[in-house]
Amino acid sequence: MTISAKVADCIERASWIRKMFEEGNRLRAIHGEDQVFDFTLGNPDTEPPPAFHQELLRLAQNPPPGMHRYMSNAGYAETRAAVAAHLSRQTLRPVSAEQVIMTCGAGGALNVALKTILNPGEEVIILAPYFVEYLFYIDNHGGVPKIVWTDRDTFQPDIGELDKAIGPNTRAIIVNSPNNPTGAIYPAASLQALGELLDRKSRELGRTIYVLSDEPYARLAYDDEPVPNVFNHVRNAVIINSHSKDLALPGERIGYLAANPDMDQVERFMEGAIFCNRVLGFVNAPALMQRLVTRLQEESVDIAAYREKRDLLYEHLSACGFRMVKPRGGFYLFPESPLADDVAFAAKALEHRILVVPGRGFGAPGYFRIAYCVSMESIRRSLPAWGKLAEQLQLAR
Repeated sequence: MTISAKVADCIERASWIRKMFEEGNRLRAIHGEDQVFDFTLGNPDTEPPPAFHQELLRLAQNPPPGMHRYMSNAGYAETRAAVAAHLSRQTLRPVSAEQVIMTCGAGGALNVALKTILNPGEEVIILAPYFVEYLFYIDNHGGVPKIVWTDRDTFQPDIGELDKAIGPNTRAIIVNSPNNPTGAIYPAASLQALGELLDRKSRELGRTIYVLSDEPYARLAYDDEPVPNVFNHVRNAVIINSHSKDLALPGERIGYLAANPDMDQVERFMEGAIFCNRVLGFVNAPALMQRLVTRLQEESVDIAAYREKRDLLYEHLSACGFRMVKPRGGFYLFPESPLADDVAFAAKALEHRILVVPGRGFGAPGYFRIAYCVSMESIRRSLPAWGKLAEQLQLAR
């Protein structure tokens, strides 16, 4: 065997998106790009906002001395200060540059946070449905994932179930709002209840329990529903973020980690996280991207196009008989599978050249994910295929 059995098993468990994408490549070679409707990847089709290109040109024409040199392992001071200022405006509390680390995307930030806080064998609670990489990130650092389902009618956190799941070995809970894959946004009341629960449990168990709030979709919120800032509700909270979605920069791997200034021993946590950023091999977030996003903290892609795509697909699929919770943010739909076997349903969809990801790839058998961050033209072309699929499965409202 050329790779470890553990890695081989992880590849198999994490392969649904890859499998469907590869199947899409096969179909495109046969039928042509415009006859295949690929909803598998959360890879934004939109371009960065104009301010990004303006800032890129400014830096290219007027590069500051040492623009590409090493910097502090936490990142450039001015970039961290800009992120802190943005968070301070959101939370109305004084977040400082000392509570921010620039990272290689949200994945880098989450690995840094987990390495900082986990002892071998400690548990990290994940709310299902979930982004599958969480399982592997936790394993990277000797932790043990513990799955707790959200409310299946709303995909909102079930505080009662979390209360039962937290025990003497719990170290953290990962929350993701807006959620991948459901699009659910956790309201302030849910975060407040979570914060109160963790304060009580921390006192009872005599240990700090963290919330790691994974927020790459935080600015992709619709229907005038804001995404509450976790710092206002959970004391021992860490924000994990990236500019992959809000600035449409997924290939640049630029993100950050920010600690609530009210966190227990926040200086010690930051000291550990800066160390972990270095020894995990990330060392620094990319220098050029740090300089670019410094002046872009209040910028975002235009979410109106995403809202239009969501509404078109949601209304059309609902009319066809598919059942789902209407997403409030992000760029995913997560309908119930019309077949008990979500893999069998994905195979049926393939017959109509529709590519979706089975829900079991997100810890949720019986559902499937649609990533609608594709062109509006592709979505419109897919609508008759969705109708034929629903007719084949004899769906009805």
